Amino acid sequence: MPLPFLRQRRPGQPRSRGLGQVLHWLRNGGRPAAFDITDEEVNGTTRQLVELTVQVAREMGMRESEIKHARLGVFLHDVGMSGIPDDVLFKAGSLNKRERRIVSEHPNYAHELLSSVPALASALDIPYCHHEKWDGTGYPQGLKHAEIPLAARIFAVVDVWVALRSDRPYRPAWTEEDAHVYILQRSGRDFDPAVVEAFLRVRPVPEV
Repeated sequence: MPLPFLRQRRPGQPRSRGLGQVLHWLRNGGRPAAFDITDEEVNGTTRQLVELTVQVAREMGMRESEIKHARLGVFLHDVGMSGIPDDVLFKAGSLNKRERRIVSEHPNYAHELLSSVPALASALDIPYCHHEKWDGTGYPQGLKHAEIPLAARIFAVVDVWVALRSDRPYRPAWTEEDAHVYILQRSGRDFDPAVVEAFLRVRPVPEV
């Protein structure tokens, strides 16, 4: 059975079905065993995110115990979005400065949710830190370099790659070549150069 916060809320559902409901479920009714999500329950974008994150993590020498936590973190990476009001979360047009600031709080909501449940705290690195940037210009803490957990540094690259390679309402999917160029351009700024190198070994630039 899908977990409450792995389903995206729909327009019109009250916010009480978001952050407060998830926090209540985790503290009072949620069982850690429910997070043993099998490969059969995963498809589409989530499968890509999980598979690439695990592949890059292994390429970088992460222990299997660490990879297990990272894999769970991928599933939970946007759990904090359950705390974003519907009028912002489902806005059709571009977000204004105030709305972008509201959305940028979702890693803090993830921290509030997951740190309150000991069985899930080990999966916190990705939900809390995957919007941090290598050069320190990310959020929510402005971490840089090795201050950012390795799992989050890996997922940051994978998340952008998968987003670029996916169709969006406002643009078609980028080509694999263009996505590689972007990842390389942001190496040393948004992304850890060592992670980018490992990613390119896992997903090499296609031959022309």
